[in-house]
Amino acid sequence: MAFDEQVKHAQFLRLYVAHEESLLSFVRTLVPLREDAREVMQEVAVALWQKFDALDDVTNFRAWAFTVARFKALAWLRDRKRDRLVFDDDVLELLAEEVSEHVDAYEAERRALESCVKKLDAAQRKLLDAAYAPGARMDALAIAAGRSPMSFYKALHRIRMALMDCTQRLLAQEALS
Repeated sequence: MAFDEQVKHAQFLRLYVAHEESLLSFVRTLVPLREDAREVMQEVAVALWQKFDALDDVTNFRAWAFTVARFKALAWLRDRKRDRLVFDDDVLELLAEEVSEHVDAYEAERRALESCVKKLDAAQRKLLDAAYAPGARMDALAIAAGRSPMSFYKALHRIRMALMDCTQRLLAQEALS
């Protein structure tokens, strides 16, 4: 790989990694399943790299990357239109526009929530992780924890409410700064 190509590659990687998490969050709003969103993200990464030379100003990388991600997600959804759970093209376009307008707010909420989850004690974190694990069944989790299903739901509800309060406080503090 020539020196110029290495510099370009390093620049692309820095930009992509800096925005990958928010791009994934954006794609997840359009593509419902995590595994499918990861598949779309692979397509996004390839397309961004292939078209990187066409980007005139690297300060516009984020907006450009979101546009590419939007088109890749919509194309992926159109390809799976046979599935009865896929929205009409007009609805998908409207959804993508709405999400695009609020992506910075969603990213701030995600960061705040992540910060609040880190503040949970070990038992709360374990319960939350178990509840949101792929294929988790609340009744089975309750039995495994030695609790009644109602007790388990109430504990999970209290954690969710605490996370919501914490997230709202952090966002309010951020808005004041």
